[in-house]
Amino acid sequence: MRLATRDNGTPDGELILVSADGARCMPAGPGASNLLSAIEGWDAVLPVLHAVAARLLAGEGEALDPATLRAPLPRTWQWLDGSAFPTHGELMQQAFNLPPIETDKPLMYQGMSHQFLAPTEDAPFPSAADGIDFEGEFGVITGAVPMGCSAEAALAHVRLIVLINDWSLRTIAPIEMKTGFGWIQAKPACSIAPFAVTPDALGDAWRDGRVCLPLTVTLNGAWFGSPNGSAMAYGFHELIAHAARTRCLPAGTILGSGTVSNADHAAVGSTCISERRAIEKIAHGEFRTSFLGQGDRVEMQVGADAAHFGRIDQRVRLTG
Repeated sequence: MRLATRDNGTPDGELILVSADGARCMPAGPGASNLLSAIEGWDAVLPVLHAVAARLLAGEGEALDPATLRAPLPRTWQWLDGSAFPTHGELMQQAFNLPPIETDKPLMYQGMSHQFLAPTEDAPFPSAADGIDFEGEFGVITGAVPMGCSAEAALAHVRLIVLINDWSLRTIAPIEMKTGFGWIQAKPACSIAPFAVTPDALGDAWRDGRVCLPLTVTLNGAWFGSPNGSAMAYGFHELIAHAARTRCLPAGTILGSGTVSNADHAAVGSTCISERRAIEKIAHGEFRTSFLGQGDRVEMQVGADAAHFGRIDQRVRLTG
């Protein structure tokens, strides 16, 4: 199933189901008025969603207007972001002479969750001097996860899979990291592609707790990268177990993979400017790619037709 949220003037929007070709949609109905409430009552709501999906499959539904779509979860209880692609970290360490992080556990931080940007709305930032960057990554939306959940049991709690642009401000990030207290200013609101899909909708591309598909990024119409999500050192089941070791996770938790990055980056490119700059620093001794400014356009999708998650297509808007 492909779920989306349509703007209806409320903070959480209206939950709709979308046909496989992305052309038609139907409201999920009063029992699942928005996605957050549906996730919280998933077992009871799922038969209702399947019934609506069957009607869509039979040809029912109204024309989908992409301009009305918000992030699938415009707001939620918790956003946790990992850094599960080792190549990304290794390139950062080499380019900036950083010591390796001595840990055998996944890297993860907790970010803001009260706002996720719609896939086509302008992304607002105070100043280009803050080092505006995009980060393409995959994410999962979980049901309620009990404290101490094992990695073996964690995949059963994955309800939906999403495509995320984790906007970052690179000038601010190292300053905040030195405090030892984590990111606040360096991590503004993320964006999420319009469609959240159930794991079965990905077929064989969902395996070992990983989205085994290339994530394609273009910047101002030029290809930037298409690394594959299969290269995670830790699968989502392991990230969930890590997050839940000492806390329960509320239904509606979004957990990200971190920047999708592959060892063969020379061929497949990158999904963030910072990684490309690190590669340039290693190869040429200097940065050659600038961070973003007013009007720069960032697009992200999976597959040539963006069939699974739809498309993120945003421009930078400076507010200062």
